[in-house]
Amino acid sequence: MTTQNNNTFTLQAVVFFLVTAAFTTIYITQPVLPVLRDEFNSDAFTVSLTVSAVILGMAVANMPFGTLADRVPVHRILLVGGIVVCVCSLLAAATYNLWLMVGVRFVQGLFIPALTTCLAAYLARTLPVERLNVVMGTYVSATVTGGLGGRLLGGWLHPPAHWRYAFVTAAVMLFIATVIAAKQLREAPPHPRHSADPLGFFQLIAKPDLLRIFIVAFASFFVFSSVFNYLPFFLSGPPLNLKTEYITALYLTYIIGIFMGPLAGGLSNRLGNGLTMAGGAGLFALSLSISLIPSLPLVAVSLAGVCAGYFAIHASAIGALNRKMTSGRGRANAMYVLFYYVGGSAGITLCGYAYASGQWRAVVITCLFALTIPLVTGIIEHKIERRRLSPNM
Repeated sequence: MTTQNNNTFTLQAVVFFLVTAAFTTIYITQPVLPVLRDEFNSDAFTVSLTVSAVILGMAVANMPFGTLADRVPVHRILLVGGIVVCVCSLLAAATYNLWLMVGVRFVQGLFIPALTTCLAAYLARTLPVERLNVVMGTYVSATVTGGLGGRLLGGWLHPPAHWRYAFVTAAVMLFIATVIAAKQLREAPPHPRHSADPLGFFQLIAKPDLLRIFIVAFASFFVFSSVFNYLPFFLSGPPLNLKTEYITALYLTYIIGIFMGPLAGGLSNRLGNGLTMAGGAGLFALSLSISLIPSLPLVAVSLAGVCAGYFAIHASAIGALNRKMTSGRGRANAMYVLFYYVGGSAGITLCGYAYASGQWRAVVITCLFALTIPLVTGIIEHKIERRRLSPNM
């Protein structure tokens, strides 16, 4: 038992380090977008592509890498993916051409699933259930930590004007994590499991009750990615005129996600996934509306509510999806992730046009419309859950 606990702890540490390093790479430029706009003499929409290009690449490559993970040893995929992402980070640090940076960021997005999706598939395929639940909990926490770490690395730990060093730091950290993970997972003893997986991807989309949840994933990340992408422009301009360091400090509200995920799971067990989803959408919308008030304390409160609402939607949607599935959960979750990242890329792109036409207010209005999707879906799911329980009442 002690040996198994030690092995689980070692695996958790490897997973946490690798996933944190991978997610750190995604959001490096987000807090310094106003700096990039000035340095490259560009506009808010164009520099925002340095984030949306990564997310789009992840959306495109997610399912192909998930399939590859079943055919190629995971340590080889990790090594190739990690090296490509690291090289691209160094190119991004060195370039003075914005479009070249956008290009290498897209390539990074294409290969980040080699580190995340393939890792998750490997864990699901090789670990016994009791260990899988523990290790995947670490995986989710690492995504939150990495998302926060990338934002702090680019605009706080390194001075904003030195954003290039943030890419170098991220590359070094990811290279070390990749080498350790490749060595550890190559030596890990497999525990193969087999389960029926009858539904194909098109069959999943054809089921209305599943499609609703996939669209919730699209809409929720559409809004969340847009808020954190265009908020720096709003805060750095009049009347607040905040420095990048202070703007980046507001990203600390992202820590709420570490606690909100398990809390939302508990609420879903007591209130139902539908009610939790609708409540999260309502909190998200209210908090986003508060951000229109030009007051730093209120903006901080708004961001805390945005994070709490988003993670409530996310956790309840995943819970609802997996409760609907009796088999084929792997493909269903891969489809959820695909919609999720496509939504993030679409949000940053469309809200870029909104920001260009109406500044932050236009972004908020666009996002409020998108939040009607998880709100309405949550209400529908709640009614379905009540009907399901009514015979037992």
